[in-house]
Amino acid sequence: MTSSTTATTPGQESLLGTLSVIPYANAPESENDSPVTPFLMVYSLGDGRDGPEAGAEALRGELEKIGLSIGDKVTDLARETRIPITLLVEAEQAVLNMPFLRVQCPVPPEWEKAAHESGKAYLICSLRPWPEAVHGKPVGEEQLQAFLADEEMVTLSAHCLLPVRRVRT
Repeated sequence: MTSSTTATTPGQESLLGTLSVIPYANAPESENDSPVTPFLMVYSLGDGRDGPEAGAEALRGELEKIGLSIGDKVTDLARETRIPITLLVEAEQAVLNMPFLRVQCPVPPEWEKAAHESGKAYLICSLRPWPEAVHGKPVGEEQLQAFLADEEMVTLSAHCLLPVRRVRT
Protein backbone atom coordinates (compact mmCIF):
# COMPACT_ATOMS: atom_id res chain seq x y z
CA MET A 1 0.00 0.00 0.00
CA THR A 2 1.08 3.52 -0.70
CA SER A 3 -0.55 6.91 -0.46
CA SER A 4 -0.59 9.91 -2.72
CA THR A 5 0.19 13.48 -1.77
CA THR A 6 -1.85 16.33 -3.20
CA ALA A 7 -0.25 19.52 -4.43
CA THR A 8 -1.71 22.88 -5.31
CA THR A 9 -0.30 24.40 -8.46
CA PRO A 10 0.16 28.16 -8.01
CA GLY A 11 -1.74 30.26 -10.52
CA GLN A 12 -3.02 27.24 -12.44
CA GLU A 13 -5.37 25.54 -9.95
CA SER A 14 -8.49 25.92 -12.04
CA LEU A 15 -7.08 24.61 -15.32
CA LEU A 16 -4.69 21.85 -14.17
CA GLY A 17 -6.96 20.75 -11.36
CA THR A 18 -5.54 18.74 -8.47
CA LEU A 19 -2.09 17.30 -9.06
CA SER A 20 -0.97 14.38 -6.92
CA VAL A 21 2.36 12.66 -6.37
CA ILE A 22 2.79 9.02 -5.45
CA PRO A 23 6.09 7.30 -4.60
CA TYR A 24 6.75 3.64 -5.37
CA ALA A 25 9.70 1.37 -6.06
CA ASN A 26 10.32 -1.70 -8.14
CA ALA A 27 10.84 -4.89 -6.16
CA PRO A 28 13.73 -7.07 -7.38
CA GLU A 29 12.85 -10.75 -7.62
CA SER A 30 16.12 -11.77 -5.96
CA GLU A 31 19.30 -10.28 -4.47
CA ASN A 32 21.03 -10.84 -7.83
CA ASP A 33 18.57 -8.58 -9.66
CA SER A 34 19.28 -4.95 -10.42
CA PRO A 35 18.95 -2.55 -7.50
CA VAL A 36 15.67 -1.05 -6.37
CA THR A 37 14.64 1.99 -8.41
CA PRO A 38 12.70 4.73 -6.62
CA PHE A 39 9.89 6.25 -8.70
CA LEU A 40 7.72 9.33 -8.26
CA MET A 41 4.64 9.79 -10.39
CA VAL A 42 2.84 13.10 -10.86
CA TYR A 43 -0.72 12.80 -12.12
CA SER A 44 -3.93 14.80 -12.21
CA LEU A 45 -7.23 13.85 -10.67
CA GLY A 46 -8.87 15.26 -13.81
CA ASP A 47 -10.88 17.79 -11.82
CA GLY A 48 -9.74 20.96 -13.58
CA ARG A 49 -12.16 23.75 -14.46
CA ASP A 50 -12.50 22.73 -18.12
CA GLY A 51 -12.43 18.96 -17.60
CA PRO A 52 -9.80 16.25 -17.76
CA GLU A 53 -8.85 16.75 -21.44
CA ALA A 54 -8.16 20.47 -20.98
CA GLY A 55 -6.22 19.71 -17.81
CA ALA A 56 -4.10 17.14 -19.65
CA GLU A 57 -3.32 19.65 -22.40
CA ALA A 58 -2.43 22.31 -19.82
CA LEU A 59 -0.08 19.85 -18.10
CA ARG A 60 1.45 18.93 -21.47
CA GLY A 61 2.07 22.63 -22.11
CA GLU A 62 3.75 23.09 -18.72
CA LEU A 63 5.98 20.04 -19.22
CA GLU A 64 6.99 21.02 -22.75
CA LYS A 65 7.63 24.62 -21.65
CA ILE A 66 10.29 23.40 -19.20
CA GLY A 67 11.89 21.11 -21.79
CA LEU A 68 10.38 17.67 -21.18
CA SER A 69 8.92 15.67 -24.05
CA ILE A 70 5.92 13.38 -23.92
CA GLY A 71 6.46 9.76 -24.91
CA ASP A 72 8.98 7.06 -24.21
CA LYS A 73 12.13 9.26 -24.19
CA VAL A 74 13.78 9.35 -20.74
CA THR A 75 15.56 12.65 -20.07
CA ASP A 76 18.51 12.46 -17.68
CA LEU A 77 18.45 15.67 -15.66
CA ALA A 78 22.02 15.12 -14.52
CA ARG A 79 22.94 15.90 -18.15
CA GLU A 80 20.07 18.24 -19.09
CA THR A 81 20.74 20.78 -16.37
CA ARG A 82 18.66 23.51 -18.04
CA ILE A 83 15.42 21.76 -17.04
CA PRO A 84 14.31 23.35 -13.74
CA ILE A 85 13.28 20.30 -11.69
CA THR A 86 14.87 19.36 -8.38
CA LEU A 87 14.38 16.57 -5.88
CA LEU A 88 15.50 16.70 -2.25
CA VAL A 89 15.22 13.45 -0.29
CA GLU A 90 15.74 13.52 3.45
CA ALA A 91 14.05 12.22 6.63
CA GLU A 92 11.62 9.97 4.70
CA GLN A 93 10.40 12.94 2.65
CA ALA A 94 10.76 13.71 -1.05
CA VAL A 95 10.53 17.39 -1.95
CA LEU A 96 9.82 17.83 -5.66
CA ASN A 97 10.17 21.31 -7.18
CA MET A 98 8.99 22.12 -10.67
CA PRO A 99 8.07 25.58 -12.00
CA PHE A 100 4.37 24.74 -11.73
CA LEU A 101 4.46 22.34 -8.78
CA ARG A 102 6.05 22.22 -5.34
CA VAL A 103 5.23 19.24 -3.18
CA GLN A 104 6.61 17.37 -0.21
CA CYS A 105 5.58 13.76 0.03
CA PRO A 106 6.37 11.04 2.55
CA VAL A 107 8.42 8.11 1.24
CA PRO A 108 9.11 4.73 2.86
CA PRO A 109 12.60 4.12 4.33
CA GLU A 110 13.39 1.60 1.53
CA TRP A 111 12.52 4.24 -1.08
CA GLU A 112 14.78 6.80 0.58
CA LYS A 113 17.63 4.29 0.90
CA ALA A 114 17.36 3.34 -2.80
CA ALA A 115 17.30 7.04 -3.80
CA HIS A 116 20.43 7.78 -1.79
CA GLU A 117 22.27 4.66 -2.98
CA SER A 118 21.55 5.26 -6.67
CA GLY A 119 21.69 9.05 -6.47
CA LYS A 120 18.62 9.34 -8.68
CA ALA A 121 14.90 8.75 -8.90
CA TYR A 122 12.72 8.11 -11.92
CA LEU A 123 9.99 10.74 -12.40
CA ILE A 124 6.87 10.08 -14.46
CA CYS A 125 4.47 12.95 -15.19
CA SER A 126 1.31 11.35 -16.52
CA LEU A 127 -1.10 13.29 -18.73
CA ARG A 128 -3.66 10.57 -18.17
CA PRO A 129 -5.85 11.52 -15.19
CA TRP A 130 -6.23 9.05 -12.34
CA PRO A 131 -9.31 10.22 -10.40
CA GLU A 132 -9.45 7.06 -8.26
CA ALA A 133 -6.09 7.74 -6.58
CA VAL A 134 -7.12 10.56 -4.26
CA HIS A 135 -5.16 11.92 -1.31
CA GLY A 136 -5.87 10.12 1.96
CA LYS A 137 -7.13 6.95 0.30
CA PRO A 138 -4.56 4.12 0.14
CA VAL A 139 -3.60 2.84 -3.29
CA GLY A 140 -3.13 -0.92 -3.42
CA GLU A 141 -0.27 -2.50 -5.30
CA GLU A 142 -2.61 -4.11 -7.85
CA GLN A 143 -4.34 -0.78 -8.52
CA LEU A 144 -0.99 0.98 -8.94
CA GLN A 145 0.39 -1.75 -11.21
CA ALA A 146 -2.73 -1.65 -13.39
CA PHE A 147 -2.36 2.10 -13.90
CA LEU A 148 1.40 1.85 -14.56
CA ALA A 149 1.02 -1.02 -17.01
CA ASP A 150 -1.49 0.85 -19.16
CA GLU A 151 0.26 1.54 -22.47
CA GLU A 152 -1.67 4.80 -22.92
CA MET A 153 -0.38 6.05 -19.56
CA VAL A 154 3.21 5.28 -20.58
CA THR A 155 2.97 7.05 -23.95
CA LEU A 156 1.08 10.00 -22.48
CA SER A 157 3.77 10.76 -19.90
CA ALA A 158 7.02 12.66 -19.56
CA HIS A 159 9.84 10.51 -18.18
CA CYS A 160 13.04 11.69 -16.55
CA LEU A 161 15.81 10.67 -14.18
CA LEU A 162 16.24 13.17 -11.36
CA PRO A 163 19.44 13.61 -9.38
CA VAL A 164 18.71 13.19 -5.68
CA ARG A 165 19.87 16.00 -3.46
CA ARG A 166 20.40 15.84 0.30
CA VAL A 167 20.55 18.42 3.03
CA ARG A 168 24.15 19.39 3.64
CA THR A 169 25.25 19.55 7.26
